Amino acid sequence: MLYGAAAAATALLLTAAFARALRTLALRRARPGKAARTRTAPRVGGVAVATVTGAVAAVGSVTGLAPLGSATLLLAAAAVAVLGLLHDLRPMGARARVIVQAGAATAVVHGTQLGLVTGALAVLWIVFVTNAFQLLDHSDGAVGTVGVVTALGLCLCAPGAPVLVLAVFAASLTGFLMHNWHPARVVLGDSGALFTGFLLAGAALVVTDGSAAPAAPAALFALTAVAATDTVLVMVSRRRAGRGLLRGGTDHIAHRLRRLGLTARGVAVVLGAATALCTATGVLLQRGVVGAAVAWWPFAAAAVAVVLLLRVPVYAAARRAAPGVTWELGGTGGAMGRKGAERC
Repeated sequence: MLYGAAAAATALLLTAAFARALRTLALRRARPGKAARTRTAPRVGGVAVATVTGAVAAVGSVTGLAPLGSATLLLAAAAVAVLGLLHDLRPMGARARVIVQAGAATAVVHGTQLGLVTGALAVLWIVFVTNAFQLLDHSDGAVGTVGVVTALGLCLCAPGAPVLVLAVFAASLTGFLMHNWHPARVVLGDSGALFTGFLLAGAALVVTDGSAAPAAPAALFALTAVAATDTVLVMVSRRRAGRGLLRGGTDHIAHRLRRLGLTARGVAVVLGAATALCTATGVLLQRGVVGAAVAWWPFAAAAVAVVLLLRVPVYAAARRAAPGVTWELGGTGGAMGRKGAERC
């Protein structure tokens, strides 16, 4: 317990310092054509979070002061983070990214008690959540807040969970949030967003694997409900509008909440509060404290949120905007231009 607290404090401070150093380096190396965007918030936060999380957790395991919990999960998440970093530096096709993510997810699922069919579904679920967190990274403080709350909730789950990794990860994200709270000076980038989604999805699967609670499978959704809801909202919205699913646009939860009048900080608080409620439900379901009937409310809440947020106009406003006009959304660099919005 004492080492865990010390490790978390160390991770927080190291991530805050490392992210600041990476920001300074990125600003010095920025090309003139990208000066304005990079100066706002370089996409280097994920490198700091993933590096510090892995380093601090590994030190605890090597020294014998604290068990790692799941080396496979951490190594697989690190591989996904490297994939995201490569995509940040030189965008790659969706097929190649999904293949790597599926391979990393398979490594995690292989160490569980799941059968062939259930295991295959688990791999698909991890890949879905991983990319859902990437898509959620559109507003200052959003992914960091959701990630911290979810990681802390997972720490409260069954014994044997990778508690050290999750505690250190939550502390690292908190250190990152010191630079990512609006107005953001550093953002996660694909590296950090994919690392966050994969680590949380994998950890949720590990802690619910073999649980005797009848509603344990529903706990998986509850633990990652906010990110999953955002992705479902985008998919339904683009399908209804006749847009390609990979076309991108300002149609995520964060964009719609901003159009309803919330500030960037307000969006992070709302998403954090929603995550806290869903995560608490997931923990109670996983522990068997509440019955299976409670499992339906996160699904119902997600469905209601999608229906209501679909009423917020987003595409008409985007069509009226002239090329080059920016939408002040407080995410992925503070002010997102048309090209930034079209990324996902």
